Amino acid sequence: MAFPLANPPSRLSPKLLTRATTAPLASPSPNYDPRIKEFPPNALRRKIDRLWRGGFSLGVDLGLSRTGVALSKGFSVRPLTVLELRGQKLELRLLEIAEDEEADEFIIGVPRSSDGRETTQSNKVHSVAGRLAVRAAERGLNKTARQRRIDAYAAMMVLERYFSLSGEAAELVLPKDSDLQERLRRGPPRDIDFFSE
Repeated sequence: MAFPLANPPSRLSPKLLTRATTAPLASPSPNYDPRIKEFPPNALRRKIDRLWRGGFSLGVDLGLSRTGVALSKGFSVRPLTVLELRGQKLELRLLEIAEDEEADEFIIGVPRSSDGRETTQSNKVHSVAGRLAVRAAERGLNKTARQRRIDAYAAMMVLERYFSLSGEAAELVLPKDSDLQERLRRGPPRDIDFFSE
């Protein structure tokens, strides 16, 4: 199950949350939800546009007594925590973690029986996912928080481009004061203990 946190519609049904994230948009699978074009999961966005840099995904494994939580941006997965909460406290804590980690979608594992059918635990997961989707939509991200995040990602992309080009496209900006330029040319003072002449 995957659903977006940033700018979701005000009401999401559990059916919308069940997506075939491996199906390409051109040839949908039987589980394909046509609304996926409006809210594509991060994995699909990354597949379509390799340069797309947004999108932290919060992985959630809902158990009977414990809930595992992990974070990924698609190329490395990091375990975050195990929560021993249930009900409303669990849902609020998951939303809090998503905000703290700047995640914009939950990926929630749906347990199935050995023959592939959904179980009573699957139904509970769908219920929690539905309530999380509604709460996430109600909270949303305010415009200022979204803009800050966009600005931070833009700065990240500037640095990534700089390092990927080994600084070749960089423009050197020097101070106008010739004394300051001379200090830059000389570099920092050498520490006698660390540098030998």
